Amino acid sequence: MSDTVLSAAPILDRFRLEGRVALVTGAGQGIGRGYAHALGEAGAAVAVVDLDGELASQVVDELADKNIDALAISADVTVEEDIQRMVDSVLGRWGRLTIAVNNAGMADWTAAEDVSEENWDKINDLNLKGVFRCAQAEARIMLKAGYGKIINTASMSASVVNTPQKQAVYNTTKAGVLHLTRSLAAEWAPRGIRVNSISPGYTHTKLVEDLLYTPLGQEYAPTWMALTPMGRMCEVPDLQGAVVYLAAPASDFMTGHDMVVDGGYCCW
Repeated sequence: MSDTVLSAAPILDRFRLEGRVALVTGAGQGIGRGYAHALGEAGAAVAVVDLDGELASQVVDELADKNIDALAISADVTVEEDIQRMVDSVLGRWGRLTIAVNNAGMADWTAAEDVSEENWDKINDLNLKGVFRCAQAEARIMLKAGYGKIINTASMSASVVNTPQKQAVYNTTKAGVLHLTRSLAAEWAPRGIRVNSISPGYTHTKLVEDLLYTPLGQEYAPTWMALTPMGRMCEVPDLQGAVVYLAAPASDFMTGHDMVVDGGYCCW
């Protein structure tokens, strides 16, 4: 038997992303912005994709200050033509796509009995169908290359029912992302694509910070913290190591896995 430990690249080198090309959806702010910075700092070129082109451009400017090769793309991941233009833009700039992070999504607090069909469709179109359509377009490129990493943003809400807020539709879409990730992982593994997901817990982003100043946010936050063993919210940097690991050669034997980063919330 060969000694694979001695023949493997040094461990820190297996976390480097030089020569890789990544795209991140929903990267104009919050978690997606943090992912874009992390992947770029690890060596990848990064396509910053957001519905708001101005926000995407601002993140590209931040990356440029770090000498990271980056491209801003304005795209609506619920529109198939935009998805295709997104991947075509990446190919036009770099000629390849190695890493895709499907992060765009939305939350919703609506009591189940009050959910309209329009609301159901809107959340599903972005959180679940959008992830599938993006993964499909990304995989068409990666399958030709025989290698690629697809990372989907799920949520701890894929595995638990959050309290006290009512979010049945959101929970359902994220559970769908979890099983979609596993299904794509099993289907594409023999052809070189690894598909995994990251499930953040309550994460301190600007959108959540704004929410915490509302009456509902002030009512709910103490319960969230009481149910989190670490007693605090996730900060975006807490998630950056996870996305770099899943994007890097260090995780080449991992597929179909959901990496939960929730401060222990799901332990109860």
